[in-house]
Amino acid sequence: MLDNYGIDIWGDNNFLIENGLAKVNYDCKPSLMSIVQEVREQDFKGPLLLRFPHITKKQISTLYKTFSNTIQEYNYKGSFNAVFPLKVNQLPTFIQPLIKSGEKFNYGLEAGSKAELIIAMTYNNMNAPITVNGFKDKEMVHLAFIARSKGHNITLIIEGLNELETIIEVQKQTSLPCPNIGLRVRLHSGGSGIWAKSGGINSKFGLTSTEILEAYELVEKNNMIEFLTMIHFHIGSDMNSIKPLKKALREAGHIYAELKNLGASNLNNINIGGGLAVEYSAYERSRFYSLREFASDVIFTLKDIAKQKGVEEPNIFTESGRFISAASTVLVTPVLELFSSEYELEHLKLKEINPPLIHELNELFKDITKRTAHEYMHDSIDHMESLLTLFDLGYIDLQDRSNAEILTHQIIKKAISLLEIDDFQELRKLDENIQEKYLLNFSIFQSLPDYWGIKQEFPIMPLTHLDKKPTRSASLWDITCDSDGELPFNSEKPLYLHDVNLNKEDYFLGFFNVGAYQDTLGMKHNLFSHPTEVNVVFKDGDVVLEKIIESQTIIDILEDIDYDTQDIKEKLKENLDDNTFDILEKYLNENSYLKTIWSYNDE
Repeated sequence: MLDNYGIDIWGDNNFLIENGLAKVNYDCKPSLMSIVQEVREQDFKGPLLLRFPHITKKQISTLYKTFSNTIQEYNYKGSFNAVFPLKVNQLPTFIQPLIKSGEKFNYGLEAGSKAELIIAMTYNNMNAPITVNGFKDKEMVHLAFIARSKGHNITLIIEGLNELETIIEVQKQTSLPCPNIGLRVRLHSGGSGIWAKSGGINSKFGLTSTEILEAYELVEKNNMIEFLTMIHFHIGSDMNSIKPLKKALREAGHIYAELKNLGASNLNNINIGGGLAVEYSAYERSRFYSLREFASDVIFTLKDIAKQKGVEEPNIFTESGRFISAASTVLVTPVLELFSSEYELEHLKLKEINPPLIHELNELFKDITKRTAHEYMHDSIDHMESLLTLFDLGYIDLQDRSNAEILTHQIIKKAISLLEIDDFQELRKLDENIQEKYLLNFSIFQSLPDYWGIKQEFPIMPLTHLDKKPTRSASLWDITCDSDGELPFNSEKPLYLHDVNLNKEDYFLGFFNVGAYQDTLGMKHNLFSHPTEVNVVFKDGDVVLEKIIESQTIIDILEDIDYDTQDIKEKLKENLDDNTFDILEKYLNENSYLKTIWSYNDE
């Protein structure tokens, strides 16, 4: 069993466990529970997204310093540059602190749509680079010309020859300065991991060798060779191995050198795209390289090719968004209910005279010890199967069946607490049958869409009780009416949580590393909206909650999907007295998440 929920694998020293509490490993080291309580005291209920801008700042600084140190070590002549892909997280509560944190490094933005380009044009630091990826029409190309006229250092990465033709057309039709031009190349080399298909010869984006040569001839013919400044490639997000990158670097490096030798004198940048992996697993490491190794391989390979081909060492660009953003956000969800609570002893109602197998189960429960735990557990399961057969044949009644279920559950639960679970593979299998169902006040589809869509793992850890041994094999249910809204217990990667009495205390779970993609991919399934979010910042040793954005109200959600909200209110008001409608209108102005405390006042 993982006593620390794998925090030494995925935590990267951002969080720690101390005195039974999950804490932020920064400044005054507050517990996550104290932050949650402070938010809830302001009457914000339901799930919370806690954002930690200092972690984003740390990741930006680590990225730049690692590459800077490696450049010095290899005496590399090119510079290091980076941009954040807005598709990873476009929300202002994340982006605005990121831009501020990246200012001293000249950290820029990458846009993949017109709306994202508008964000970059509005908020990007003026000297920082902007790269534009994805398919583009004439309007998007024109926006890039406008951005260049505003003074932005912007590069249009073309995905096809038609886009280059559009750039040439806009250049001829306007008096605006032309943005830099980059060529996205379609490499034979692919990546590794879940998103490897985004690279390689069959990838969605990029120019073939023939198209690269055609593109060069086109810019040369139109006297635009001075604007060709960048080669771009991407071999996949969240790469778990460094080996494919080395191969891709050699391929892209030679394309760069060939174009330089053809006469592309201003071509001085290689953009290696994204791909820096984040550790999501709480059970074993899935990323098999360090950032230092990543930087060294990039710089050594490009330096070697430049020397071999007799060209300048290129400036290096990266677009790794997951590495920058994932760790900065924690999803916190309250546990609403435990669905095996009906198996607690308080529900046991033995008769004066019980069937023999029920009597034996009761004796097993009373007498179980660590020495007999394994044997008694098997005996109880055998007895349970026999009693179910007797129930189907009509020989025992519903009360007997209930007693059998409670006693069997209690015997197995006690056996698990007595035995070392890791030593018994068979016991792990049994956990699947006696797991506790934890009902969580959130929507998987809204808050963890990558789990639902591609079974992406996320580290999970309770915020309290971390000084106690968790003994309950846990299956997690969300509050949607969809059977996919579940994180089932997995005996290969088991999650164990604590026995808690929810009538006496709150129990919260934290989902970590959720800052990349989850915010913007989340869907309003069942019309559950974005959780309440808050930026947690540290000032003079104090924790300050900034930019609290409450989860959308029901009426706002309905308006978002184009309902006439005035019509809704008028129809709801029909046949209701004013007092009842006032209560109904109050509900319309609250969010969809469940309330653990309810009060009704009919005065």
